[in-house]
Amino acid sequence: MKIIEKEILSLEEKEILREIWNNEYPARLHLKTIEDFEIYLNGLSNTKHYLLFDDSDKIIGWTFTFLREGEDWFAIILDSKIQGKGNGSLLINQIKKKNTSLNGWVIDNEKELKQNNEFYKSPMPFYIKNGFTILTETRIENEKMSAVKINWRSEEKI
Repeated sequence: MKIIEKEILSLEEKEILREIWNNEYPARLHLKTIEDFEIYLNGLSNTKHYLLFDDSDKIIGWTFTFLREGEDWFAIILDSKIQGKGNGSLLINQIKKKNTSLNGWVIDNEKELKQNNEFYKSPMPFYIKNGFTILTETRIENEKMSAVKINWRSEEKI
């Protein structure tokens, strides 16, 4: 496994990541075309991508950080075949090294269907294990998702 940090993704990388996104996230978050994916990415600022490659140089995971309303945010996605094996923590630890605080939205229910009609498994236990705090009073509820905000802060004094 290796992690490569990038500011700009190639078209091929975007297509692979869009496919992982569509396979693993709930169907309501589906990105139909590469243009949809690019519109999403272009709406973010200060984006840094971290691609996780397996031993055969295939992209199997991705996390990215970005700035939203003066706060550092992130999202992470892993191919389901490699979940539960420490790979997500590997990616999270990589972005923790580069940030003093991270925010994210986490779907905190298991009612969402994925594209393959399986239920989306909430990653909340993963985030708790990785030192994130659940900000239960801050939620997003819209046609795309129902989620709660999470936050991680570095222990070190800034």
